[in-house]
Amino acid sequence: MENMKQKHKILVVEDDEALMLGLVENLRYAGYETESTSNGDEALTLALERKPDLILLDIMLPGKSGYEVCRSLRERGVNVPVVMLTARQDEFDKLHGFEVGADDYITKPFSVKELLARINAVLRRAEGMKSGPRRYSFGDCMLDLDARVLLRKQTSADGKDEWKEIKLTRTEFELLAYFCKNDGRVISREEAMNEVWGLEYYGTQRSVDTFVAGLRAKIEKDPSNPVHILTAYGVGYKFFANPAGKSTSDDAVREKEKQDIVKRRQKK
Repeated sequence: MENMKQKHKILVVEDDEALMLGLVENLRYAGYETESTSNGDEALTLALERKPDLILLDIMLPGKSGYEVCRSLRERGVNVPVVMLTARQDEFDKLHGFEVGADDYITKPFSVKELLARINAVLRRAEGMKSGPRRYSFGDCMLDLDARVLLRKQTSADGKDEWKEIKLTRTEFELLAYFCKNDGRVISREEAMNEVWGLEYYGTQRSVDTFVAGLRAKIEKDPSNPVHILTAYGVGYKFFANPAGKSTSDDAVREKEKQDIVKRRQKK
């Protein structure tokens, strides 16, 4: 475990000097390499030049804010994991952090134990994204995990098929990738939050519904009648890459359930 940690470099971005020094000291003691800065503009430069494995990013900073730094990284195609540090506890602020591309959120004050647990969880999720198939096709869409892009086939004015990139937020991308990796399996809202947002995210499970609605608007031909991301009522969602295969199986299950209900009523 110690050798694994030594391979990871963490960029600490915090304008409170005492807190920054404390973070650096504890991270080095835990076996991580570190770099640090208290300025948002310098943070962006360091992230681009030094290529850290993870960034601890305060929101309120001189220069660019943490939100702006994170957004700038994602716009440049830099997918380094980002854990936001903030004194804010409003769920709206947390959702905004996820929308600009943050991987997790930790609210001050926090313990060193909690921080290290968050870092380990985010790094494990990042490693997990590197395993399994690298491309998933469904309907007229293709999700490329290496390029971190969603493409959708569209017909041009001259009748030719063209691939067009569909913009996704980081959280939308991670959620869709998790759905693709679990094709045909019911995923509860709690599971989605734990795997995509992190175990320590304290927002409501309805946050998942908001992001699912956004995904449906981007991948479904008719978002009001989805065929890929279906609602598992009372539980969560089920993703199907192949709706035709889904409908046959699901219709058979539903028909059997109806027959069982009829039989039970007849016995009464």
